[in-house]
Amino acid sequence: MKYYIGLMSGTSMDGCDAALIACKRDDIKLVHFITYPIPKKLKERALKCCLVEKSNIALACSINFELGHWFANAALELCNEASFDIKKVSAIASHGQTVYHIPFEEGDLTPSTLQLGEPAVIAYKTGVPVVSSMRAMDMVAGGQGAPMVPYSEFLLYRGNEDIALQNLGGIGNVTLLPANCTIDEVFAFDTGPANMIIDGLTRKFFSLPYDENGNLAAKGKVDSYILESWMKLPYINAPPPKSTGRELFGDQFIAEQLSLYPSVDPLDLIATATKFTAASMHRNYELYIFPRAPKLSQIVLSGGGAHNKTLRKMIEELFPSCTIQTQEELGFDSDSKEAIAFALIGKATMEHKPSNVPSVTGAKDFVPLGSITYPPGFSKA
Repeated sequence: MKYYIGLMSGTSMDGCDAALIACKRDDIKLVHFITYPIPKKLKERALKCCLVEKSNIALACSINFELGHWFANAALELCNEASFDIKKVSAIASHGQTVYHIPFEEGDLTPSTLQLGEPAVIAYKTGVPVVSSMRAMDMVAGGQGAPMVPYSEFLLYRGNEDIALQNLGGIGNVTLLPANCTIDEVFAFDTGPANMIIDGLTRKFFSLPYDENGNLAAKGKVDSYILESWMKLPYINAPPPKSTGRELFGDQFIAEQLSLYPSVDPLDLIATATKFTAASMHRNYELYIFPRAPKLSQIVLSGGGAHNKTLRKMIEELFPSCTIQTQEELGFDSDSKEAIAFALIGKATMEHKPSNVPSVTGAKDFVPLGSITYPPGFSKA
C-alpha cells in the first residue's frame, strides 16, 4: 500500500483542499480529506497577485513562499487529523495557486501558466517529496494545461454508460466519459464560469465568501438582458479544446459589469450570474457534448457549486432528459474530487508515467506532469 497527498486551491481561493489517498494497484481509497482555511490577509494578497494592474514581482516572490508555508501546513494538518504519520506518504502533489494562465498566444506573450506555492518549502517542512508545476509540461507539448482532472475521472468513473462529470468550482468544466471509453476518447473542457462571478458579487455586496445554498440567488430575479449579453461572450460558443479562468471572469469582469449596470439590484445580479453558470453549461452541452453522446442521461455535479440548491434547480430545468446527481449520491465526496485528482497525477509522475489527456488539452503527446522536489536527507526505502 502506498499513500499520496493531493493539495488543491482553486480559482475561488476558498481554502486548500487536501486529500490523503491509499493506493494498491488499481484500488484507490480516500483515507481523509480536509479543507484547510486560508488566512484573510494571505487570500487578499494572493488575489492581488492575480491582477496585472495590482501585482508586482516583489509581491509574487513573497506570495510564492507564503503559499508554500500554507500548503505545507495543510498537509501537516491533514495527517494530524487522520492520526497518520506523514513520513509514510510517498509524495505530496501540490497544484499550487494559479495566479495567471495564458492558454493562447496574446500579442508578445507566449502560452504559459503560473502556479505559486514554493515546493521546496513544502518538502522541507514535511520531509516528503513534492510534485508541483503539473500544468507546464502539457503546455510545452502544445496543450492548454487544462483541464487536468479527466485523468483521474477516467480511472475512477469509466463504466458501461455515457456519463458527464461537471465540476462547479470557480470555473465550470465537464468531462465526458463515453461508455467503455479508452483514454483517447475522453473529452473535456471548461464550460465557463461556475462560482467565480457569483462569489465575487456576494463578497462585494454582502461581505460573504459565497452564496450559501444559493439563498441570495433565490431571492433575486434573472435579468434577461444581462444574461443575453453575457451569453454572447466569444468564449461561451468557442469550440474545445478550451480553458478559462480569472483572466476572463474574475474581478475585472465584475467591475466592468457593475459599471455597465450600476442600478441593477445586487440580488438580481447574483441570480443572473447563477443562471449564467447553468446556461453556459447547457449551451456547451448542446454544441459539443450531446453531438458526441446523444444518449447521455447522467450528469454528476461536483465542486462547491454542487451545494448551491438554486444553481442545481436551474441546471435541472435546462436538462429535463438527464438525471442530475452529485458526487455524494454516488458515494463520493464533491469537495475532495480535485485534490484526489492531483494526488493521482503525483502518483503517476513518481512512477514515471504520463497523466495528461491530449484529446482534452490539445497536447501533441502523452507526457508526465510536474517537477519533483526532494526534502533534505531523502532516500528511497
